[in-house]
Amino acid sequence: MQQSPDQIRRAYRQMRLIREFEERLHVENPKGEIAGFTHLYSGQEAIAVGVCENLRDTDYIISTHRGHGHCLARGCDPKGMMHEIYGRADGLGKGRGGSMHIADLDKGMLGANGIVGGGQPIAVGAAVACKARQDGSVSVSFTGDGASNQGTVFEAMNMAVVLKLPKVFVLENNGYSEHTGASYGIGGDLKTRTEGFGIPVWEADGFDYFSVYDAAGEAIEHARAGKGPSAILATATRYFGHFEGDPQNYRAKDEVKNFRETKDALKRIREKVTGAGIFTAEDLDSIDAEVLKLIDDSVGTARNGPVPGADIMMSDVYVDY
Repeated sequence: MQQSPDQIRRAYRQMRLIREFEERLHVENPKGEIAGFTHLYSGQEAIAVGVCENLRDTDYIISTHRGHGHCLARGCDPKGMMHEIYGRADGLGKGRGGSMHIADLDKGMLGANGIVGGGQPIAVGAAVACKARQDGSVSVSFTGDGASNQGTVFEAMNMAVVLKLPKVFVLENNGYSEHTGASYGIGGDLKTRTEGFGIPVWEADGFDYFSVYDAAGEAIEHARAGKGPSAILATATRYFGHFEGDPQNYRAKDEVKNFRETKDALKRIREKVTGAGIFTAEDLDSIDAEVLKLIDDSVGTARNGPVPGADIMMSDVYVDY
């Protein structure tokens, strides 16, 4: 699909924002100022951005425990996210959710989810709402290769087909379910298994923004057109461990180094757009500098942000009908 320079600039900035946000958390996390588990998305930026750049304001997404990249790609405020991760009262969830439970309903971001595969039924519910409104909106869920083995995912796929919902399943195969290789942990393969439910699957190179963008555009249009659910299978890798502190002893020597050198999504998009004369390296460098300043500012204010008081701990837990 043809994209304007403004669209490409935005996509590059979003990818750089995710990368620098996560790389900075990798530095800050060992300092002991961040509570709870942190799961970083570095390496998979092209998937989140390639999908979300096809979405409208009325669409929904729901994420996983590795959710920072999806949140940023959907347009969630990076400063509000950083404050949330630091447990501050002015974070997106008032400091109560932390890394694994960031949500922003105003952005159509229905939440990261600490339960493996737990987002799929929620995304199906959102797809029911989309269908009822008849406004062409869609519900998109992100699922890792490990979570794809959960019964909740199978049930969600089946219900989406039965109800012919505008639901898009994004399957992110980063090669590992925690510490178990996908080649060992998945019976068959993700594409044919998903097709077995009657869901068409578009495959994409998860290291290539343009590949993901094109595949996502077709899959999302399929759902928008009332043809039922669709799926995107994108293969990439994560640069860091399953969680911060994971020594990654299950990975081959220099595995991550080789990915960073030969398949990195940021390097690829820079090479393509500068090679095509769309932007110069200096143009992209200025975006990088602006993003780095934003991250620095976000960390600085998060460190000194207000801590939530006990009075808000039970707010927003129950809804009265």
